[in-house]
Amino acid sequence: MSTKKDPKTGKWVLQYRYTDWQGNRKKTTKRGFDTKREAEEWLRTFLVKSQADLTMKFKDFMDIYFEDCSTRLRKTTITNKHYIVDDKLLPYFAEKPMNAIRAADIRKWQNTLIGQGYAETYLKSINNQLTAIFNFAVKYYDLGSNPCTKAGSMGKSRASEMKFWTVDEYHQFIDCMMDKRRSYIAFELLFWTGMRKGELLALTKGDIDLEKNVITVSKSYTRLKKEDLITPPKTPKSNRKIGIPEFLAEDIADYFNSLYGLEDEDRLFQMGENYLNKELERGCKKSGVKQIRVHDMRHSHAAMLAYMKIMPLEVAQRLGHEDVETTLNIYEHLYPDSQARLAEQINEKYEEVMNK
Repeated sequence: MSTKKDPKTGKWVLQYRYTDWQGNRKKTTKRGFDTKREAEEWLRTFLVKSQADLTMKFKDFMDIYFEDCSTRLRKTTITNKHYIVDDKLLPYFAEKPMNAIRAADIRKWQNTLIGQGYAETYLKSINNQLTAIFNFAVKYYDLGSNPCTKAGSMGKSRASEMKFWTVDEYHQFIDCMMDKRRSYIAFELLFWTGMRKGELLALTKGDIDLEKNVITVSKSYTRLKKEDLITPPKTPKSNRKIGIPEFLAEDIADYFNSLYGLEDEDRLFQMGENYLNKELERGCKKSGVKQIRVHDMRHSHAAMLAYMKIMPLEVAQRLGHEDVETTLNIYEHLYPDSQARLAEQINEKYEEVMNK
């Protein structure tokens, strides 16, 4: 290692050799340090990280973790991870060496968050993120074990009470939204198709076939750092076709006709999530129905299908879940007698054959 000041810039230049985690010997230069001490401190941290030495601090390991994630995950997913890491993990674990974090440290951190009154589902998401980080360290950097496993989890994977509207409640709401055609059609699509709000906001005219009454879901919209992003949908199974009823197809056709010069590639709803949230709140106050979230429109659609006795597999396909287990885990309370109904149908088929 050698350090010297660049006479042209007045900054310190660092030249050094190192062995990376794959055993390759390398030489490189790093410029722009204000002081010699700053350059030497940077090198100490870099060498620990490059050799995947888990005596490194948690905050330094986060650089390795996010560098790996950046090539594999969507920008929105990375951003959500950063929110949790920066706000909930780094304040507690930043200066701790990775290999010195114990189950007892995790329990103390959990108890601190539990005491702050966060929702059970949010606590679960935070804990899952920390668990994922340590799983990454175990799998790829030979950390001996995941301290989160021994510490146990916190929170719940889904809320104990799921809010949704009945069809009657929805009609009461939507009757109060007819003063704004765009809002009316947006909520009609959300309620009667069960699509996610990001999927709705990404819809283009070309996605809707009014001859076959089918909507193709193949993308999702989000706004990230003041930029509109169109990305692939949440999961591979989210790429799907949704059949729509005739009355909804007619409403959509009228909406098309109201949009001057609409092309197949044009987004149907030039708005963001905040607009939907405010319009939903307005409609709830005006109609008097209970307040729910925009995402609860999706739950309302699923509840309607369950009460229509639509089988979970069909519901899973319509909602774009990866498998029917996901549907049953989320909407288990809507199918309390599904096995009993299935047994009854088998019995009816048996008696039909025996009585021939």
